[in-house]
Amino acid sequence: MRSGSGRVTERKLGTVETLITADQVLAGPAGTRITDGAVLVDGAEIVAVGPRAELETRVSGTTKRRDFPGCTVLPGLIDCHVHLAFDASADPVTNVRELDDKALLAGMAERARQLLDNGVTTVRDLGDRGALAVRLRDAIEQGEHPGPRIVAATVPLTVPGGHCWFLGGEVSGEQEIRAMVRENAARGAEVIKVMVTGGGLTKGGAETWESQFGFDDIRVAVEEAHGLGLPVAAHAHGSAGIADSVAAGVDTIEHCTWMAENGFEVLEDVVTEIAAKGIAVCTGASPNWRKFAERFGEDRAAEIFGRVRWMSEQGVRLIAGTDAGVPNAVFDNFAGSLDFYRFLGFPGEQILDMATRDAAEALHLGTHTGRLAPGYRADVLVVGGDPVADLDAVRDVRLVLAGGRQHTPVTGC
Repeated sequence: MRSGSGRVTERKLGTVETLITADQVLAGPAGTRITDGAVLVDGAEIVAVGPRAELETRVSGTTKRRDFPGCTVLPGLIDCHVHLAFDASADPVTNVRELDDKALLAGMAERARQLLDNGVTTVRDLGDRGALAVRLRDAIEQGEHPGPRIVAATVPLTVPGGHCWFLGGEVSGEQEIRAMVRENAARGAEVIKVMVTGGGLTKGGAETWESQFGFDDIRVAVEEAHGLGLPVAAHAHGSAGIADSVAAGVDTIEHCTWMAENGFEVLEDVVTEIAAKGIAVCTGASPNWRKFAERFGEDRAAEIFGRVRWMSEQGVRLIAGTDAGVPNAVFDNFAGSLDFYRFLGFPGEQILDMATRDAAEALHLGTHTGRLAPGYRADVLVVGGDPVADLDAVRDVRLVLAGGRQHTPVTGC
C-alpha cells in the first residue's frame, strides 16, 4: 500500500476544528492507505489529511479530538440508486398511493436516517412523487433532519400507464418529454430519470425486458436535460433499451441486466461502447440479492451475476446502488448490497471505490465528495477494523460526518 498526506490549509475563523484519528485512513482510492492517520475537519469542509503525528503539530489548543483506535477512516459511502418514497414492504406502491404528503415525507425522513446510520452520506433518489425528495433534501441541508445529501430525480419519465406511472411522470411525444424535463428541473431535480424499459414493480405495464421509449424519445430527454446541465439515468433492463440508451448518450444505466423476450442477449459491441463513453452502470444490487438467486434459480442467477463481473473486466465502470425501497430492498443494510460484489470475487479496494470515488464521479460530484482531501465536503465514515481486508468492517459504524455534521448511529449496524 502507498502512503500519502494532504497539505494543511488555513483554518477558517468562527468554526471549531475536529481532528479524527485512527489506525488508518483510506483517503481514496481505497488502495491508498495512511497508517496511523488523521483527518482534520473545519465546519463542513475537510482541511487536512495525513499522518497523525504531522497533523497533531499543526492544530490549535481548541481543536476537538475524536480518537478511534483499531478503526479505519474512509470517505462517506454513496448509494447511487434509492427510492426514499418506497418503504421496502411487499407492496410499496399501494403505500405511496394511499399516504398523504405529510405521512410519506415523514417515512422518507426516517429512511434517510437509516441510510446515515449505515455510513451512507450521499444518495441518488431516482424517483419520487411530487418532488418530496427535494423537500427532504432541503430540510436535511438546513439541519432539520439527520440524513445524507440527496441528489434527487423527482418524477421519473415514463409512458402513459408505464413503469411507475403512479408517480406522475407520464409523457408521450417530444413536446411532453421536454416539458417534463423542464418541470423537473424547475422543481429542483439534479438528475433526470427515464424509464426506458418496463419493470416488475408496475402491474399491467410493459414487461421488464420490453422497451417503453425508443432511441428518438431518449435522445430528446438527453438533449433537454443536458441543455439544462442535468445528467440522465436510464432504467434499462432489456438489451434493446440498453442499446438505445447508450446511443442516445445517457450518463448512467440502471440495472443493465440484458434481458430479452426469450432470455438474455448481451450485445458485446454495446458493452464496448459503454466502456468507451464512460457511461457508469449501477446494477442496483439489493441487499436481498441472495433471495433473487433463490427465486430465479441458480443457473439463471449465475448467468446474470457473472455478466456483472464480465462487464467490469471489459472496462465498464460499476457504481454501488441498492434500489432501496422496492420490496425487501431495505435501507439499513448497505453492506449487504456490497456483499454481492464480494461474492463475485471483486477485491475490497474496488468495492469500496465503487461506493465512494467512482460513485461520486458518476454523479458529477467527484470534485466535492467521494475522497478525503483538503477542500472536499466533510463526508467522513469511521468503522471498526479494516474494510479493505474484511468488508464486514463496514457494518461496524462508529462515527459518521455528513457535510461536517457529526452523527452517531441510533443502533448498532
